[in-house]
Amino acid sequence: MTVLIFIVVLWYSGLFFQSFFLHRYAAHRSFSMSKLTERICFVLTWLTQGSNYLSAYAYGVMHRMHHAFADTEKDPHSPKHDHNPILMMWRTKNRYTDILKKRVQVDERFLKNVPQWQSFDLFASSWFSRVAWGLAYAAFFYFFATAWWQWIFLPVVWLMAPIHGMIINWFAHKYGYTNFKVSDTSKNLFHFDWLMMGEAYHNNHHRFGGRPNFGGVRWHEIDMTYVIMVILEKFGIIRINRAMSQVHREV
Repeated sequence: MTVLIFIVVLWYSGLFFQSFFLHRYAAHRSFSMSKLTERICFVLTWLTQGSNYLSAYAYGVMHRMHHAFADTEKDPHSPKHDHNPILMMWRTKNRYTDILKKRVQVDERFLKNVPQWQSFDLFASSWFSRVAWGLAYAAFFYFFATAWWQWIFLPVVWLMAPIHGMIINWFAHKYGYTNFKVSDTSKNLFHFDWLMMGEAYHNNHHRFGGRPNFGGVRWHEIDMTYVIMVILEKFGIIRINRAMSQVHREV
């Protein structure tokens, strides 16, 4: 039971900072925060993602490219150009690494206001950090796993952030329903997105890229990440971009 609780906590905490900080803040700037809060989010992203830490800089740039080139040859992750989700994520990993290490020239439009903390990214993305986290996870399973089948979840813990990405970037471009006609294959994967905290309302998001609330188009589309954002705003921690919040209508 302890291992299962651990997996659930890592799933939702890592997913939250991926959706809240990397996606809605770094890529889309759908809200603002102080520089100190931004640095705290860098650290919390590392603590919750651990061995699969994603840089806000590389994620933000790559995701902006995904919106600009969705489902074309230049898209960093489109199921139209790979035979299975593993191949797609491997190609995504290579593109992400090239951006992180600045081995490719990136159009200036994808770099504007993307948060950077190079020294922290260098540490958090290092093999030392990734292996240390991986060993820590294995040690946790060693002490708390009570059945052999629980060890099956260890690779999931090691690769949780890429799994989150695969669910949306593969399955939410293949399965689900659409609210809007867009120029790509994005779909809303779930009617009520309890599993991905709003990220699975992918068709809504591709229609209104900068809108903080990915749900809310239909009554059943509840975006839990946005709910938390509203609470954080009430405490003065962030400030939601109200102009982008207004791009909403029932369909």
